[in-house]
Amino acid sequence: MLKAKTSISESVSPSGDPLRVCIQGYSGAFHEIAARFCFDGEALEIVPAHTFEDLVRELESGDKVDIGLMAIENTLAGSLMHNYKLLHKSNLHIVDEVYLRIKQNLMVLPGVNIEDLEEVHSHPVAIDQCREFFRQYPHIRLVQIEDTALAARNVREKGLTKVGAIASSLAAELYEMETIAAGIETNKKNHTRFLVLQKSEKVAEEADKVSLCFSVDHQVGSLYKLLAVLAAYNINLTKIQSAPIIGRPWEYMFFVDFISEGHIGMEQAIDAIRPLAHNLRVLGIYPKGQHHDY
Repeated sequence: MLKAKTSISESVSPSGDPLRVCIQGYSGAFHEIAARFCFDGEALEIVPAHTFEDLVRELESGDKVDIGLMAIENTLAGSLMHNYKLLHKSNLHIVDEVYLRIKQNLMVLPGVNIEDLEEVHSHPVAIDQCREFFRQYPHIRLVQIEDTALAARNVREKGLTKVGAIASSLAAELYEMETIAAGIETNKKNHTRFLVLQKSEKVAEEADKVSLCFSVDHQVGSLYKLLAVLAAYNINLTKIQSAPIIGRPWEYMFFVDFISEGHIGMEQAIDAIRPLAHNLRVLGIYPKGQHHDY
């Protein structure tokens, strides 16, 4: 797995310069933690993108970044449908994936106590994951902003003594914040899956996972017939997600992930479903991702 990741970094940064990794969010975001695990031991230059649209634009232009990470699903919040649509419309390829355990922490400027706080800022998903903790502090108002790490950076740069932030332990370290409550998320089995995206297609030797999208005839049994073909090739379907096709009411684009044993079965399975699928696009062939806790 590590060998495959190293080959990716060498292919996009052959000169030995730091790998320029674009993330949604700011330094200290969970995307950066995922990138550090994914490219463990590599010299990285983290390039922040304010939105996922900005991330896709940066990757497609290829001028300032080599590779990017995009969150695609979370065990609590579910699939990020907006990102599926962005990926479908882009010319990017999935070359890897990484899973990260998400731990939310309450942090403040050094010396500030929780009783001093009037507000806590963070991304809306992070706030939702921590509402149970804040029930015991009704005096604190929860304020939504664009990014967890940005919340921590704002508190530090603006010297906000009455405002705290929910963010990662990396954000606390980078912005010299004091963590006064660690692991405040309600559900501890909180994981996010990140896709590693690249403009050029790169298939590692160890690749055993496929992501693709397609539509089918708007007829009874059309999807079943296609999935039955995959089953005949001993394909392990790990995810199927539908999204409405704009302008075609009650018709859907399907996003499918599956795992195969070896390239031959994988390629044969894809070829076998082509006659049953419309607008079939292989989004990526890549190694099955590792799960990381920290």
